[in-house]
Parts: sequence; C-alpha cells; structure tokens
Amino acid sequence: MITLYRVDDGQNMHRFYHLRIEQTLFGGWALIREWGRIGSRKGQTLEEWFDDAEPAEVALRKLEAAKRRKGYSAAIWTREAP
Repeated sequence: MITLYRVDDGQNMHRFYHLRIEQTLFGGWALIREWGRIGSRKGQTLEEWFDDAEPAEVALRKLEAAKRRKGYSAAIWTREAP
C-alpha cells in the first residue's frame, strides 16, 4: 500500500491518499484508491478492475506520480508545538 499526504495549514488542507492493488475473488486485479481529510471518518473509495496485475501496477505508478506532482508526499508534515 502506498500512502501519501498533503498538508498545508495556510489553505486548511489536510489530505491523505491510499493506493493499493489486490487480487479479486475472480482472478482479476483491482486498483483501490481511498482519499479524504486526515482524521475524518468519511472518505471516498474508487476501485478500478484489471484482468492482469501488470496494467494495475502501471496505473498505480501513474496515479502516484500525478499525486506527487500535486504536492503529496509519503511523510506527514505537522506544525511544531510552541
């Protein structure tokens, strides 16, 4: 699983984005995306289905690269306590 975060206190932005690939019960592969506000119980999920693992992996890498270009990173940045 890949977990990315984007935190910008100036814009009140505290987001997470999870990406993972799982094999389905029918022998296919699913790219599962979950995103939302950090600390919120509400979020969104989207599954994209593939016949083979390789196209799912390619799609995952493209999504990861797109999110990183938008400012997401693997580390969560928090402001320091006074």
